[in-house]
Formats: sequence, structure tokens, C-alpha cells
Amino acid sequence: MTDSKYFTTTKKGEIFELKSELNSDKKERKREAVKKVIASMTVGKDVSALFPDVINCMQTDNLELKKLVYLYLMNYAKSQPDMAIMAVNTFVKDCEDPNPLIRALAVRTMGCIRVDKITEYLCEPLRKCLKDEDPYVRKTAAVSVAKLHDINATLVEEQGFLDSLKELLGDSNPMVVANAVAAMTEINEASSTGKPLIEMNTATINKLLTALNECTEWGQIFILDNLSSYNPTDDREAQSICERITPRLSHANAAVVLSAVKVLMKYMEMMGKDTEFVTNISKKLSPPLVTLLSSEPEVQYVALRNINLIIQKRPDILKQEMKVF
Repeated sequence: MTDSKYFTTTKKGEIFELKSELNSDKKERKREAVKKVIASMTVGKDVSALFPDVINCMQTDNLELKKLVYLYLMNYAKSQPDMAIMAVNTFVKDCEDPNPLIRALAVRTMGCIRVDKITEYLCEPLRKCLKDEDPYVRKTAAVSVAKLHDINATLVEEQGFLDSLKELLGDSNPMVVANAVAAMTEINEASSTGKPLIEMNTATINKLLTALNECTEWGQIFILDNLSSYNPTDDREAQSICERITPRLSHANAAVVLSAVKVLMKYMEMMGKDTEFVTNISKKLSPPLVTLLSSEPEVQYVALRNINLIIQKRPDILKQEMKVF
């Protein structure tokens, strides 16, 4: 049977019934009740009166049930901050659970609950999760630092979380590196100082390029955008970086392609126009740009706006492709 049954029209006195089911001794009945609560919440019904009853369901080993309770908590914690404090002990306990999925779920949810009273309790579990043995937990914790910074920037700086993020740039897992870059980029954009958090040097660049091949497409975009702000020390380094970025031009995601184009355009400018290497890169830029023009209209529009800027700088890139337009 599908989950559509949970969205059927509810009867009068349903809150009372759900309260009874949520406090049932039977695990299956309790899980079904939480699903009904989430369904009601999803269609806009106010089920905040069940807050203490749903919170009591947090003490479970069932991952599905825990996810549903955390979802409810994220939705209602802001309107019930005093009640949300009841969940703190379970969060802290879950951050040390043997199951890495539960540890990651706990730290992610704590980062999403925008309640000042809970924020101070997040610091210690978050610090442990940033150094967790499991990469899934570390990558989730990295994003949680950015969420915490959005709630309380001073706390993040005082607790040394920015330094922890910088350490994650050297992580052995590419997903952790990508999430650390994403988090620092987000923090940087929100910062009033404008001082870049990521110190772009040869060592950092190598770490980012190593992670580039194995992280998700959105992680690649964050890495490429950061690479575009780096100034190579000489032509040889610029060529080396370009060679490692060029494969991104054949990526299925248009955003990855355009981010790679941005980096290549900048580095080509530094190397001068007449070198053989720049000529070869220019030839490689043409096919991906033409391919973008056969995408859906929204992508075509963005591609054309970018192409307009590119040909102002390098008119020869698309000189053989006029028929496409």
C-alpha cells in the first residue's frame, strides 16, 4: 500500500486519536501515527499540539521513525523553542550513536533548527562530528558549520569552527573537501569583512583539483568557482590547472561546464593570446558551448548570455559555428 492513505481526509477528534497512538507501546502503531502527523503537517494542518508526544518518539533505533520525528522538529521548533529544548539530550546522544547515518542526521537537524537556545548545545557534538571517523558524518558536519554561522557567526568564530573547516580541505574524502569548500564559500558571502576564508596557494589548489574528479557535480561547481579566484604563479602552473579542468567541459551538468569555462577563460587571459596551448584550449571551448544551445530554453538563455561575454573577449572561439545561431 502506498503512503497516500496518510493524506486522506481526517476525522473530527483526530488530534486526540493521534496523541493516543503516539504514546502506544507498539512500535508499528507509533510509526504509523508519526507518518499521519507528518502528512497532516505537509498539507498545512496545525499539529503543533502534539509536540511533546512526537518528541517522546525520538528515543528509537528505527532510522525511518527518527527521520520523521526530526522533520517534525525542524518545522515546529521555532514556534515551540521551550519545548524544543527537550530534544537536546537526544540530539547529543544521537551524535555518538554507532550508526553513522544517525550521527549525521542528528548534527544536520541541529544545524537546521534555528533556535538560539539550542545553538549553544550544538557546539560540542558538531566539533566531534567534524573529526568523525566516517566521511559521511564529516561532510554533513561541514555544511552544519555554515548553517550555524548563519544563526550565530560570532559563536562559529569563537569556537574555532572556521579552522576546523580549513583542516577538512586536506581530507582524504573528496565529498568532505567539496562540502568544506561549499561551507566556506557560503560563510564568505555572508561575511561583512569580505576576506576570503580559503587561502588559495599551490598546496590548496592541488587538494581541490584532486577532489574535483570524484565529488558531486555541485561540489565541482564550488571548487571551480574558487579556482577562478586563484592567480597562478606562472604559465606552467596555469597550463597544469587548465589540463586538469578541461575534462569538466564534457560534463552533463551545464553549470559545471560554464564554471569550467570561466576558469579557463581567466587563465587563458593570463597566458597571452598567441601561445599554442591557448589556441588548443580555445578549440576545446567551442563544442561544449554549442551543445548547451540544444538544451532546454532556460539553459539556452544562460548559455547565450555567457557566449555573448566570451566572444567579446575571444571572437574566434565560435567562428566556425555560425550556422548554430
